[in-house]
Amino acid sequence: MATVRPFNGLRPARELAEKIASPPYDVLDSDEAREIVLENPLSFLRVVKPEVDLDPSIDLYDSRVYEQGAFNLRHLMEHGEMIQERKPMFYLYRQIMGDHSQVGLVATVSAEDYENNLIKKHEFTRKVKEEDRIRHIETQNAQCGPVFLTYHDVPEFDAIQKRVCSENAPEYDFTAPDGVRHSVWLVSDQADIDRIREIFRGVDSLYVADGHHRSAAGTLVARHRRSINVNHTGKEEYNFFLAVLFPKSQMMILPYNRVVVDLNGLSSGEFLGLISDKFHVTEGVPSEPVSRRSYSMYLDGSWYGLEPRKGSFPENDPVRSLDASILQENLLGPVLGIDDPRTSDRIDFVGGIRGTGTLSRMVDSGKYRVAFSLYPTSVDQLIDVAESGQVMPPKSTWFEPKLRSGLLVHLL
Repeated sequence: MATVRPFNGLRPARELAEKIASPPYDVLDSDEAREIVLENPLSFLRVVKPEVDLDPSIDLYDSRVYEQGAFNLRHLMEHGEMIQERKPMFYLYRQIMGDHSQVGLVATVSAEDYENNLIKKHEFTRKVKEEDRIRHIETQNAQCGPVFLTYHDVPEFDAIQKRVCSENAPEYDFTAPDGVRHSVWLVSDQADIDRIREIFRGVDSLYVADGHHRSAAGTLVARHRRSINVNHTGKEEYNFFLAVLFPKSQMMILPYNRVVVDLNGLSSGEFLGLISDKFHVTEGVPSEPVSRRSYSMYLDGSWYGLEPRKGSFPENDPVRSLDASILQENLLGPVLGIDDPRTSDRIDFVGGIRGTGTLSRMVDSGKYRVAFSLYPTSVDQLIDVAESGQVMPPKSTWFEPKLRSGLLVHLL
């Protein structure tokens, strides 16, 4: 029953795709973005992080920032560097990172499905971030960053995807500076378009993997525009938001690790003694845990293995049985005094893409006292939490590879 819809994509001229496509807005800071734009003025960062064109003293939420992004998007369109499709279509977007390959369907999905929980979430959203995304969408009259969705595999769609990719040359095919290869195919045949729409009408639910603030903002924009349009029909572009849908079998989730600045006033011996109440502790283990419900901890130059003791967590609770929850409820909170990891300034989170060597270096630097390497959350765990109507602990999932911004834009 999911509504998956083709759209008239705004996309780069073929020869400019590699230059225009950029990292998403939320994986680098303003200074890093300025360095990229300095070398490549066509970078879509000028649209999704438009503060790069303004004085660094200007607040990120100043209206001038949003207006600059809209100006930069119009400039790309007016100079023919980005061109809107003449007819609505789907797109297939393949990413290859090392040995991993994933192919997603680029489409627009229904804000009403989001409101009715056919598009399910697993995270809380923050109002300030929602409002930031809303202002970007409203000022640019466009959705420039796709939401990352997943779903249970559908063999018939897989067959269509494989046929289209094998029978046609990609419209875009390039390798980004981080080594990830990006390829995009057009799905322009009307029979394929109609069949894909029909296939997804048989999909019960879609799941937000990454992009909770973008999906919430797209839905709030739709609700507002619906309320002020006396001629609303439900077919207007604002009723849909941009997404890339990947089958769950192709998803790759990396761990989201933790580093803590101190031991909450404890000596190393006292700390190890306290955590032994809830964990079996073993010294001299690899830096990466080999299974769920196990951890590698770096302290005083050594890696320790932690395994939760039986009865220390509810095994059938989809949230409290997550590795991040077990660590939080049995160690980070009661022993280290980090009661709210969302707001504490004593804990930092490190994406698994950076490797465990980063964790040991951070502790060895003296800025941090202890680090925890976690096993990746699975897609099935994410789906179980979403189906239960609950939310995951903060920083439970790190998805790779990241979707490039600017390859496809949805104009409202």
